[in-house]
Amino acid sequence: MPSSLPQLILLPGLAGNADLWRDTLAVLPAKWRTAVTTAHQRFASLPEMARALLADHPGDLVLCGTSMGGMLALEVWRQAPERIRGLALLGSSARPDTPALVKLRENAIQRFEQGDLRELISANVPFAFDECRAGDAKLATRYVDQVVAEGAEQLIRQNRAIMARVDSRPDLAHIQCPTLILCGSNDQLTPLEHSQEMARGISHAQLHVLPRCGHMLTLEQPMQVSGLLLEWLKRLEKELD
Repeated sequence: MPSSLPQLILLPGLAGNADLWRDTLAVLPAKWRTAVTTAHQRFASLPEMARALLADHPGDLVLCGTSMGGMLALEVWRQAPERIRGLALLGSSARPDTPALVKLRENAIQRFEQGDLRELISANVPFAFDECRAGDAKLATRYVDQVVAEGAEQLIRQNRAIMARVDSRPDLAHIQCPTLILCGSNDQLTPLEHSQEMARGISHAQLHVLPRCGHMLTLEQPMQVSGLLLEWLKRLEKELD
């Protein structure tokens, strides 16, 4: 093992926080100096968030991002590829928003501004999780409460940041660091084809598809996600040695 491993940075998704990584944080070994970034809560664009993350965490980094966090991880790599020693992209995408998605986000922003936050996020639950968890009220409440706690202002700002993101697909072929890609088999928000596209584009990327899982991987299948991440980190240690 190298004398000093890179710092492991966990990047939450849209309106997410450290709670998204609660189960993973509980099993990560101490030798991986781990932090959950808050850059997405403090800045209004992905490039600004990326610069802040790089400033917050000097030195070499391994980035693990879910959903918007994966999009931010790609922006961090774009700004400082020489510092990124590994990427894990969970339920994410390298594509920009389509016009239809932009319109959906604009409509959602209008409703957030009108005070319909909890109503709209509650209606989003069936799209966030696999259908097998339709009756899991505890899981749905955890998800809705977390997003609502972040507040309408954060949701509006982060949605606008996502809407303005660049197309990362041309960069995929230039990513040389070890890359892990995870996706739920029934992800309705960033469908499997997005992860497959990233896996094809990034040399030596490892793709794992979690069956009976939707978009919220770390909430739906925390032990499976944590196990795959731990296995990948062990392999990464050997490559960094």
